[in-house]
Amino acid sequence: MIIVIISLHFLLYWTSVLAEDNGVTQIPSVAWHLQGESAEMKCSHNKDAGYYQMYWFRQRQGQSMELIVYITTSNQTDFGSVDRNKFSAIKKIPANGSLTVKDLDTEDSAVYFCAVGKHSVTELLHC
Repeated sequence: MIIVIISLHFLLYWTSVLAEDNGVTQIPSVAWHLQGESAEMKCSHNKDAGYYQMYWFRQRQGQSMELIVYITTSNQTDFGSVDRNKFSAIKKIPANGSLTVKDLDTEDSAVYFCAVGKHSVTELLHC
């Protein structure tokens, strides 16, 4: 029997100041699942509705952090260089979202990070 350990952490993304209470929460904080099962992680924040962008990252032991998926409230997704069939992301409202890792294997043992981003508009000057 192989157990896959998933550790979850939160990360407030693209803000100027990180404070002790950055308003982003992930549950569960640690999860153990059997190989072949699925693991769902939830992320929520208490920021304003402008923070409708959500990012999910993972960091395997001894490796750099990698983007799993970017998702918006319209469920527009942009996957990183991962197998998109392995992951499912849902975000229906600005304050909540979830990531599911399917068919767990030992390679899925990692620290998973949720991040939220605020929409910003770039003004273009036309001369």
